[in-house]
Amino acid sequence: MEEQRGRRFRPGRRDRPGRWPGRWHGPGPWPGRRHGPDGTEAAGAHWPWRSTVLFTVFVLVGSTFAEHQQPGREPLGVPGRVLLLVASGLLLWRQRHPVSVAFGTATAALVYLAAGYPNGPVYLAVVVSCFGAVVTGHRRAAWASLGLLWAGHVLVALWLYRLLPPPHDKGTGIGPEVVVAAWVLAVLALSELARVRREQWARERADRAQAARRRADEERLRIARELHDVLAHSISVINVQAGVGLALLDSDPEQARAALTTIKDASKEALGEVRQVLATLRAPGDAPRAPAPGLDRLPELVEQAASAGLTVEVEGEPPRLPPGADLAAFRIVQEALTNVVRHSVSRHARVRLDHGGGVVRLEIDDDGPATGAQAGGSGNGLAGMRERAAALGGTIEAGPRPDGGFRVLAVLPSHPREDQ
Repeated sequence: MEEQRGRRFRPGRRDRPGRWPGRWHGPGPWPGRRHGPDGTEAAGAHWPWRSTVLFTVFVLVGSTFAEHQQPGREPLGVPGRVLLLVASGLLLWRQRHPVSVAFGTATAALVYLAAGYPNGPVYLAVVVSCFGAVVTGHRRAAWASLGLLWAGHVLVALWLYRLLPPPHDKGTGIGPEVVVAAWVLAVLALSELARVRREQWARERADRAQAARRRADEERLRIARELHDVLAHSISVINVQAGVGLALLDSDPEQARAALTTIKDASKEALGEVRQVLATLRAPGDAPRAPAPGLDRLPELVEQAASAGLTVEVEGEPPRLPPGADLAAFRIVQEALTNVVRHSVSRHARVRLDHGGGVVRLEIDDDGPATGAQAGGSGNGLAGMRERAAALGGTIEAGPRPDGGFRVLAVLPSHPREDQ
């Protein structure tokens, strides 16, 4: 905004209104144009030229044919055709000013009727305008315009026919007026049905859009969680080994070389897993290039922890789990061991695996004490573990043990539901 206030508009600049088509985002040249939140013209705000021209031609031709079929009525002539053009031409504004068009077409049709011109398709203009008014939410205007037309028709047919052309006209009686009333009610009923159906479609579109946004948010959260778990574990190992390498670079070059080798392997594995996670952002339908990690890769976690100076003892056999539960269990163990490396003085940890009764229990313990106030980590890792468990219908318990150290206990269902 500050840049716009400071800009000087000089003749010949491209940002002058009307100078360059498509550059001006102010009100358009057409009255009543509606714009959406992104600056584009709102749906339904265009000019219906083609349909209006075709409808006008149909009304003129049909009325001329009706004139030959009703010789007792007033001949159309120029005034009658002008009224037909007005009633049909008003439909050009039916999407921008539906209320005005509804009353305008009803008034033109009523004047046409009072002038004694032959009955014909002029009434279809009233039907189209009132239908559009109801569908766009202007129900009272549509009902009022049709009521105005029907009341005028009753007055002309039962009373004013003596004073209006054509000469020697006779009244029609109450029977035809009942038919006209039924016709009016049928038009309104169909319009209301179309309005309800249109609102239902709008709600369904909104629900689908909201569901799509929710799935996108869940996917972004999943990718962020995967990246956090992958990078936190690998960077922790790299950090520890970098410190070891720096400390032993002069006194023990071979040990420093081993630390650098561990850093290389950990960074390579992290890059591979990051590529695998980001592969889900490719075009829909592409299959992942590598299977998601699971508890069968526990030996790799143990080896990585050992390279960071942490001895891990595993008790129990990894159970066979569905891919989603297997990945969640692997990430939970990975995050728990990462927290031990980063936040615990202990160089020994235990991983217990137990499954039965439809659940899998993962217990990760260390002997502590913590290196700082955050014994279990910064909080993001624990929050990610809880989200993974909750998504599968499981639970996570994490906290200090009574005898010192820290424990993470995860209980996951062996066969989580697909909709969770």
